[in-house]
Amino acid sequence: MAVNLPRDIRAFLSEYRRKGLASCPQETECNDNFEFYKNRLRCQPDGLLVEEILDQWKGDYNKLEFGHGYIQWLFPIQEDGINFAAQRLMPHEISAMRADAEVMRRIVRAYTMMLDFYGMRLQSEETGLVGRALPPGSYNSRYVNLLYAPHNNLRISRILKCLSELGLERLNAGFVLHVLNEQSEHAELKSPFICDSMDRWWANCIRDDHEREWVTRLIARVRSGQRVFTRQMYENVLEGRRQTGKFPTELLDGSTS
Repeated sequence: MAVNLPRDIRAFLSEYRRKGLASCPQETECNDNFEFYKNRLRCQPDGLLVEEILDQWKGDYNKLEFGHGYIQWLFPIQEDGINFAAQRLMPHEISAMRADAEVMRRIVRAYTMMLDFYGMRLQSEETGLVGRALPPGSYNSRYVNLLYAPHNNLRISRILKCLSELGLERLNAGFVLHVLNEQSEHAELKSPFICDSMDRWWANCIRDDHEREWVTRLIARVRSGQRVFTRQMYENVLEGRRQTGKFPTELLDGSTS
């Protein structure tokens, strides 16, 4: 593992093996995240059930932008955050949440709600393919917000870590490569803050070594001007991974196909 990676990314990639997780006196009794996603526990400080957030807040961009407590409830990870009323994700909760189809459907709904907030939409849950929000042109104001509200970069890191923890890591490359396509082909989402967050955090929120290395190498080629990463390439690599289980090596060599 590269020593120059941020500390939280190194902890994430090591699956927190060197990090104490005793955030509860009786760890196995700490089930707030599971209970919240079962729609049986209200988050704090907003006092809402998960179904109420997913039903009422989608498209309410002011709530999603200026509220800060909800993000740890919707995307729990094995790290503390700024909302001390939210419980850190416990290892036993990960197993329980992954095994519960209802919980997993809600996790995907939470992800699609945040994609909409960022001006994007999930086009394929199977491959992780992401596109611009509909109707055409509606993504513009959301992209501008993402450019000028950099606290969302931290939120995205949390979202990607959570997806990995809960068995949805296939979605992560779909998000990162969509942003890379927008930067490379359309000069969108290209601020220094976003590029730094993407290169050091988002691209490394992938525990699969082959996939993480492939994504980071492609980003390096695009950043150096050796490659324009088109939408067609983006769609092709995700479909290729679906069929073969791996990303193609051709994009990392000198070919242009």
